[in-house]
Amino acid sequence: MAQAFSSSAGIASARSESVSAPGYQAFQILRTGFTVAPIVAGLDKFFHLLVNWDQYLPAFVNNLTGSHGHQLMLAVGVIEIVAGLGVAFKPRLFAYVVSAWLLLIVVNLLMIPGYFDVALRDFGLSLAALALARLSQEYDRS
Repeated sequence: MAQAFSSSAGIASARSESVSAPGYQAFQILRTGFTVAPIVAGLDKFFHLLVNWDQYLPAFVNNLTGSHGHQLMLAVGVIEIVAGLGVAFKPRLFAYVVSAWLLLIVVNLLMIPGYFDVALRDFGLSLAALALARLSQEYDRS
């Protein structure tokens, strides 16, 4: 009987140790960031409280959509909201999705003069999302 208590205490102890582990904490920090940021950015595509997102769309893309670039950005907003929710519930998969999405944003930004600094930032974010995907292999319990 004492051994059963000792065994269950060991499980609880192992869980608390993993929660305090730096790798697990990094996983949780990145998971929170890549849940909140895409959802906020996606919602803001509809409200333009942070920035006018349409300025990040190259003119030729707007022309390709028949001058419906704003509607395209609304679709982008929906995709970003879904990606953020995906990271919240299935980071093993959606962290890769967010990383790839950010790389597409980098390519898009490189087509617009004056946004190379934002492209560099988004490249760094893409690497961070990739790190989250890798950490998810070990720490995601869903």
